[in-house]
Parts: sequence; structure tokens; C-alpha cells
Amino acid sequence: MYLWFKLRHVFFTILWFAGLFAMPRLLVNLSQLTVGTVEYQRLLAMASKLMRYMTPMGVLALLFGLFAVISGHLWGGWAHSKITLGVVLLGYHFYSWRLLQDFREGRNHYGQRWYRFYSEVPIVLMALALYLVVFKPF
Repeated sequence: MYLWFKLRHVFFTILWFAGLFAMPRLLVNLSQLTVGTVEYQRLLAMASKLMRYMTPMGVLALLFGLFAVISGHLWGGWAHSKITLGVVLLGYHFYSWRLLQDFREGRNHYGQRWYRFYSEVPIVLMALALYLVVFKPF
């Protein structure tokens, strides 16, 4: 069963990361527009649909990752670190949802430069997770 869980974990992780990479880019573009314009409403609708798509992918990625660890008896230090990164990514996901809520309510607090920096966070976290999986340093 371990390999089936691992396969599903990798599959749903790829789908989740597609959303984690795209959402901040939509937020960058939203931050450049005037609230209420047609373009703003269009991007807001796209971001909302993306969030509805990526949320179940994240949940499934995390569940199958935990199932893989449990079924493979992989409770080494690297697995704990990878689970911690998964929790951090989940926090990033929910913070992105909160930012999207702010845009829906017309009260964005950040500029496009902040969102550009924010969009780099999942790239760094993915690199750390890949390092842990490939090298299993501890």
C-alpha cells in the first residue's frame, strides 16, 4: 500500500503546488487594479475558482503523505521535518485564502512588491521538501 499512497501523495502535491504558485501571481495582478473594475472582478473570480480547486488537492496531498509515512513506517527525522513543511504550506494556503478574502472585501493591505515576494515562499518550501525527500539528511 505504501507505494500507492506515495503515488497519490506526489500526484496531489503537484496539483496543489500548481495552485500555490498561481494564486500569489493573481494577487499581484489584483493589487495593481482598482477595486470594482471589470478586470478586478474577473481576476477575483479566477482566484476564487483556483482556491476552490487547490484546497481539496492540498488536503488530499497531506492525507496521502501521512498515509504513506504511516504505512511505510517512515518515522525518521526527515519525515517529521517534511510533515512540518506540509503544515507550513497549509498555513501559507490558508493565509492566501485570507488575503483573497481581503480582496473580496476591497481592503487589500499590501502592494504588488509584497505579493511578488510572497509568491516566492512556496518555491523555497518545495525546494526544502525535495531536499528532505531525496537526501534524507537525518
